[in-house]
Amino acid sequence: MSADTPVISCKNVWKIFGSRPKAFYETLTPEMSFEDIRQAGYIAGVRDVSIDVHKGEMLVIMGLSGSGKSTLVRCFSRLHDITAGTISVEGQDIMSLSEQDLIELRRSKMGMVFQSFGLLPHRTVLENVAFPLEMRGQDKHTRRERALEVIKLVGLEGREEYFPRELSGGQQQRVGIARSLAIEPDIWFLDEPFSALDPLIRREMQDEFLRLQNMLNKTIVFITHDFDEALRLADRIAIMKDGAVEQCDTPDQIVLHPATEYVRKFTEEIDKAQVVSARVMANKAAKGSGDPVDHAATIKELAKVLIQDKRKVIPVAKDGEIIGGLDRAEALSVLLGDD
Repeated sequence: MSADTPVISCKNVWKIFGSRPKAFYETLTPEMSFEDIRQAGYIAGVRDVSIDVHKGEMLVIMGLSGSGKSTLVRCFSRLHDITAGTISVEGQDIMSLSEQDLIELRRSKMGMVFQSFGLLPHRTVLENVAFPLEMRGQDKHTRRERALEVIKLVGLEGREEYFPRELSGGQQQRVGIARSLAIEPDIWFLDEPFSALDPLIRREMQDEFLRLQNMLNKTIVFITHDFDEALRLADRIAIMKDGAVEQCDTPDQIVLHPATEYVRKFTEEIDKAQVVSARVMANKAAKGSGDPVDHAATIKELAKVLIQDKRKVIPVAKDGEIIGGLDRAEALSVLLGDD
């Protein structure tokens, strides 16, 4: 696989639920809507989705309940067989894999964490984390060493012999994350892993998750219905509605330039100044003069500079090099929430 090849490539994928989905798919016409398909007795869980996920990227898929986000991720791992289109993982068409090859792909390449922790109540933390390695047939010493390593990584050192009932919800979720990491997956699927947690614990788990990602650089597909969580975690966000992807882009571009009315409504309560960075608004052709601001700083973080600085264009720097100029009036417009 070349450096430019997506880790996951999804092209024109459909997943239709019903009695004869492939035959029904052949009768589809471009003007048929999600509701038209439902009226015909079928459900379009995924509708003509094309999306790539690149190495080390965190793609967050979000939407309301029933939008198709979980169905799409289950297609990525072939927990659902697709009705039409293609899905490849590291250049290999997963629909062409035998059952044994598919099992091996999941065991060797994919880690999965779901909202329900799914811990084995009669096993300790150590035994729960080591369980997938046991299923692989690894010897007891090897799997114990690896389990201890990831238990420490997720901050549960000292609780190896606890049972799930003796842990808080956040700690149980850490066990689930450690268990999925034990197999050292290249690809990590997480389906609303924090949604059952209290807000404070959820924030802590997001912090922990970002720390792990900075260390491990996994390719991640993360499902959530919480836009604030998506903005905090994502490299890119895909927003789904009725099985289709309405928009897939970076958080700042989705907030600044919603592609559809649905996306606009999804983002209208978001404080753009907390999301949009100087880098996004920097004009390469107008670099300005004087002291620069950092490219990664958000407009909210630059509020004091924008209010007090009288320069029309403020230089934006990355690693000491000027990459463009920030139009102060445009930035103030974002800061003040003007349309």
